[in-house]
Amino acid sequence: MSSPIEHQEQQSSFIGPEGVLEKRKQYFFPCTSHFYKEPPQIVRGKMQYLYDEKGREYIDFFAGVSVVACGHCNEEITTKTIEQLQTLQHTTTIYLTQPMADLAERLANGVLPGNLKRTFFCNSGSEANEGAMLLARLHTKRRDFIALEYGLHGRTYLTMGVTGIPMWRSDDYLDSGVTFIPRPFDSELDDEVAARRSVESLREVLEEKGDTIAAMIVEPIQGNGGMICPPDWYFREVKQLLDQYGVLLIADEIQTGFGRTGKMFAMEHYGVVPDIISMAKALGNGVPIGAFATTDEIAASFNRPSASTFGGNPVSAVTAMAVLNYIENNNLVERAELIGGRLLTGLRQLQEKHSTIIDVRGKGFMCGAELRGNDTQTGAALTDAVLEMMKERGYILGKNGIDRNVLAFQPPIIMPSRDVDAMLKALDEVLSVIEAERG
Repeated sequence: MSSPIEHQEQQSSFIGPEGVLEKRKQYFFPCTSHFYKEPPQIVRGKMQYLYDEKGREYIDFFAGVSVVACGHCNEEITTKTIEQLQTLQHTTTIYLTQPMADLAERLANGVLPGNLKRTFFCNSGSEANEGAMLLARLHTKRRDFIALEYGLHGRTYLTMGVTGIPMWRSDDYLDSGVTFIPRPFDSELDDEVAARRSVESLREVLEEKGDTIAAMIVEPIQGNGGMICPPDWYFREVKQLLDQYGVLLIADEIQTGFGRTGKMFAMEHYGVVPDIISMAKALGNGVPIGAFATTDEIAASFNRPSASTFGGNPVSAVTAMAVLNYIENNNLVERAELIGGRLLTGLRQLQEKHSTIIDVRGKGFMCGAELRGNDTQTGAALTDAVLEMMKERGYILGKNGIDRNVLAFQPPIIMPSRDVDAMLKALDEVLSVIEAERG
């Protein structure tokens, strides 16, 4: 068997991580970055494992930001992808192919919640949210939107406009037709009080200009906002208010969808069926795909010509079908609830032990641990230090939050409990070292 370096040399001239970093500096836009001061060069992946150019193994607790829920290079999925890639790769949506129709049928029958039935395929989460917002405008014949503070919905024009995290609002000329309301969380408030404040703010906005608003877009759990989970009643009251004013609810399930939170879609935790749902990431397990879905009635409003050159192509559609089969056959939704619950419990036990952990939040395999800075080190710097030390111990974690001080745990859902326990032990050791150095 060839080594990772030999394998890569067969495809291109291997230059090592320093050479790749230099190419990034010369040829990438300055907006791109990476997590580590000394980043490993990832050359191979297998299920929950990643490998660098030296053959070192890492256990991945970030899954490419919630993408490879079924594991890296999962043979049950990639076999189907390769077969389709060698049979029919591309035609666009204007030709008749079966895989896309089969996928839409599968989503409508047993995957999508409630009466959501019609699906439009595209290529990414940003594009899915953009399409969902356009659909809302076409259906309601209204222009404006409501969004939660500190949400993240994409990098296209409309989706950046409803994104509330300052660092991701790159465009200085965004549309002003968006009203932000407080999210149902505030570190200075009780969770119930913060959620009630959010609902009352929504009520005030609707009373003032409800007849101009097409939709409210929300993440059921704010991922990049710091793993924010509203109280169970929150979205039910939000939906009731929106219905009174004919405003649609768009659920952005880009990160939360397809089993990650212990439900097929996170909005199911709240007993709410949105009017439109957007999907991407885990549906392709690494193959680019996006989609938004809605009811027969709302879909009928999207009757102007539209298409997607690559959306729902045979390769992505066949891959997505294989993903759905794998999720079902291996009980990944239930697994996320069970093993993800073990992760969440373990993090909360670490919080009791370590003063550096302010809070632990999440559902299933979508968890976050917020870290506390001190007089000499910000929370963000502490988080970066933890990432580096965990990497050296063979674990890849993520980070998010408004202040970039939340450790993010969004591993492949196939992650075994032994690896969860081992990661928690390593994190315990890292935090102990850091706290000892602080004195």
